[in-house]
Amino acid sequence: MALNIPGLVALIVFYAITLAIGIWASWKSKKDQKKGKPSEMIIVGSRNMNFFIGLFTATATWVGGAYINGTAEIVYLPTRGLVWVQAPIGFALSLVIGGLFFVNPMRSKNYVTMMDPLQETYGNMIGSLLFIPPLIGDIFWFAAILASLGATMRVILDIGGYLAIIISACTVILYTLLGGLYSVAYTDVIQLIFIVLSLWICVPFALLNSATENIYYTAAQESYQAPWIGQVQTEYLGRWLDDFLYLILGSIPWQTYFQRVLSASSPRQARLISYLSGLGSFLMAIPSVLIGAVAASTDWNQTSYGLPTPVERGESAMILPLVLHYLCPTYISIGGLGAIAAAVMSSADSALLSASSMFAHNIYRKILRKQATEKEVVSIMRVSMVVFGAAAAGLAFYFHSIYDLWFLSGELVYALLFPQLCCVLFIPNTNIYGSAAGFFFGFLLRLLAGEPSLKIPPIIHYPGCSLVDGVYVQLFPFKTFTMLLTLGTIVAVSYLVAFLFKRNILPRRWDVCSVIKENGAFTHPPCAR
Repeated sequence: MALNIPGLVALIVFYAITLAIGIWASWKSKKDQKKGKPSEMIIVGSRNMNFFIGLFTATATWVGGAYINGTAEIVYLPTRGLVWVQAPIGFALSLVIGGLFFVNPMRSKNYVTMMDPLQETYGNMIGSLLFIPPLIGDIFWFAAILASLGATMRVILDIGGYLAIIISACTVILYTLLGGLYSVAYTDVIQLIFIVLSLWICVPFALLNSATENIYYTAAQESYQAPWIGQVQTEYLGRWLDDFLYLILGSIPWQTYFQRVLSASSPRQARLISYLSGLGSFLMAIPSVLIGAVAASTDWNQTSYGLPTPVERGESAMILPLVLHYLCPTYISIGGLGAIAAAVMSSADSALLSASSMFAHNIYRKILRKQATEKEVVSIMRVSMVVFGAAAAGLAFYFHSIYDLWFLSGELVYALLFPQLCCVLFIPNTNIYGSAAGFFFGFLLRLLAGEPSLKIPPIIHYPGCSLVDGVYVQLFPFKTFTMLLTLGTIVAVSYLVAFLFKRNILPRRWDVCSVIKENGAFTHPPCAR
C-alpha cells in the first residue's frame, strides 16, 4: 500500500484549521482575562462560557476516539454485539445524574476543580492522595486515544503511527497551553461538527457496498458471523451490570466533566448543559453502531482486505477505520479519518487541561507553594501541560498495555473517588479518618480482586470467579461492590471515630487531626492543611 497523499494533505489542513481556531480562542481569552483571575480564565473560562459553546465542548469531551472506535468494535465482535454497547446509554445517564445531583452543589459554591470540596473537607494530605487516580487516568486516557489515532493512520494513510502521535500531541499541547478552556471549547465546536458530518457521510457508502449484507437481516440471522445484536449469557449478567454501573457512576468524578459545568454562568445553565450533552453523546454513537453492524455483515473476501477476517487477525479494534478504508471510496474514507482525528483531539485536550488544572490549582497552589502568585500558577499549569502531554505521547507507543492501564485507573476512580465525592457533597460530618480508611481499604480490595491485564492473580475469589484460558475472570459485580464498601467504610469510620472521641472513650490527644472541637462539634482538619 502506497502513501495516501490526498488523505495526508486533508489531515494537515484539518490540523491547521484546528490550530488556527485554538490560537484565535487564546487571543480572545487574553482579552477577557481582565475580567477575572488568569488561572480561573484558563481552568473555568471565568465562569462565563457561552451556553452553546459549553454544550458543544461537554458533548465533544465524551465523544472521543475510544468512544467511536470502541462502539463500532463491540458491535462487530461476534462474542459481544449491540447489547454490550453500554457506553452511549451509560454516559447519557451519567450526565443526567450528574446534572440532577452533583452540578448544583459544585457550581453554587464556585469551586474551581473537582478536588476543591475534597480538600475543603478532608484537608490537603488526603486531597493529594485522591488526586493520584484521576491524574493517572487522564494521562493514560490521553495516551490511549493517541495510540488509537496512530493505529488508524497506519491503516488509512500508510504512515508511521509514531508520526501521527507526535504531531497530534504537539498540536493539542500547543493550543491548550495558549488558551486553556477557551481554546479547548472553541476547537471542540469545529471538531464535533466534523465528526457528525464525516461519519454520517460515510455510513450510506458502507451500507450500500456490494460486499455487505442487509444489516436488518444480519441483526438476528447468522450470515458471515454471529448476529450483531448479540446476547448476554446468564452467567455474565453480573459482569454486564457491573460494567453498566461503572460507566454511569464512574464517569461522574472526573475533572473533564466538572470543568465544563463549572464554567457555566449559572447553576441552572450548568444543569442544562449536563442534560443536553448526555443526549448529544448518545446520538453521536449511532454512526459507530451502524458501521460496526456493517462490518459484521460484510464478506471480507469480496474486498481487497481479503481473508482471514479482522477478528481472526486480531484487528477488531481497528474495525471502524477498516470499514472506512475498504468499504468506502477513497475521498469518503479521508473524511472519516478526519472524524477520528477530531474525536481524538476533542478528548485529548480535555484530559490534558484536566490534569494540569488540578496539579496547578490543588497541588502546587494549595500544598507546595501557598503564597504562589497568579502568574506563577499559570506558568506551572503550562509547564505541567508540556510534561503530562509528553508523558502521554511517550506512553502511547505501548498501545495494548496503555488501554489496560487506562481501564484500571478508571476503576480506581470509581471505587475510590466517587464515594469520597458523594460523602463531601451529601453526607455530613464525614472526616479525614473515614476518608483515609475508605481510600486504603478500597484500594486493597481492588488489588485483591486481581487484574488479568497486569498478570495479578485474584486473592479474593468472588462468586462466579472462573478460570478461562488460564486466566481468572471475575463475573461478580466486584467493581460496584468495592465502591459500596469504600462508601460504607468512610461513613462508618468517620462516625465511629467521632463517637469515640466525643464520649472520651479515646483520649482527645489522640485526635491528631483535630476533627473534634472542645465543645464536641466537628471541624475541618488543620493538621492536613
